[in-house]
Amino acid sequence: MSMKPARVLVLTSSTRPGALGPAVGQWLIEAITPRAAELGVELVPVALSDLNLPFLDEEEHPSSGAYRHEHTRRWSALVDAADGFIAVTPEYNYGMPATLKNALDYLSREWAWKPIGFVSYGHTSAGTRSVQHAKQVVTTLRLVPLGATVAIRIGDATENGRLRPDAARDTAGIGLLDELVRVAHALRPMRERAGAGALSGPLPGSYVRQLTPDDAPEVTVLQRCCWVDEAVANDTMAIPALHESLEEVRDWLATWHTTGIWLDGRLLGMVRAHRVDTDWHVGRLAVVPDLRGKGLGRWLLHTAEAAAQPDCRRILLFTGAKSLRNIGLYHSEGYLSLPLAHPDGITCLTKDLPVSQR
Repeated sequence: MSMKPARVLVLTSSTRPGALGPAVGQWLIEAITPRAAELGVELVPVALSDLNLPFLDEEEHPSSGAYRHEHTRRWSALVDAADGFIAVTPEYNYGMPATLKNALDYLSREWAWKPIGFVSYGHTSAGTRSVQHAKQVVTTLRLVPLGATVAIRIGDATENGRLRPDAARDTAGIGLLDELVRVAHALRPMRERAGAGALSGPLPGSYVRQLTPDDAPEVTVLQRCCWVDEAVANDTMAIPALHESLEEVRDWLATWHTTGIWLDGRLLGMVRAHRVDTDWHVGRLAVVPDLRGKGLGRWLLHTAEAAAQPDCRRILLFTGAKSLRNIGLYHSEGYLSLPLAHPDGITCLTKDLPVSQR
């Protein structure tokens, strides 16, 4: 399961002046903030009244992602950056408020494969009928509603317009956050596959995207399992990929053009490249041991070559002088070994870029 930090939007739905919603939202934030810090969760409070969203006024269908209005683009950016949501909602006439329905209807892709929990409040049903109404809508948007909820009966829970302290309610709020975070992490592969910038990969169900410093934990694990064979073949443990700290991996992920292949949240392979003068340096070509021999390494190599900047003249890559399997792959792809191996047992291979790619 991915343990990347999660961002959770806490949506206060009611826009009615004097509504209880802001007080409920404030209670929730205060109750769950310590637990959010333990889980590495960023809580982002959002009041729908502050968004000033008119009733849906975009000409194109939300699934197109073609937004004409600035208020839609701002809302899209907020939702797109989130990993999950908690909606604080009253019940109006057996349903959710029109403001929440309208906010949901504005967008499409941005909601997909993210969990949503509900904190409801009301009189007879404590707002639970609002939640049942909302669940019918959010599932259509591919949001995943949680089983855990918090339902507040106004008559029992308030005094002078404020929520009375209630340890059991605080515990329920923390439980809601815990479930939300677990589901958010579990759904992350689905979100990434459906997200902007993700492309279909070489294996059925796999996808490809650029790696970022947030991927450092997965990259570190991949390096540890992939460079053991190189260490054995070259009789040395002096291989940077086996010793780099998490922070060192984050640092080079911020500067190298690195492509990763993913399947169901697992990083299957990667390759990195960057420019030095007129040379395009390719390195850290790695494929998980159980999937070697299926063409993933060759596919990644081609991907790195195709990313070379136009004015680069040749590709350079390095491997252990005794890594015969690697060298054989590179030779079969047209690379030539330079006459002299590097003094520390590393050999350099080079390949001219075609004129059409320069």
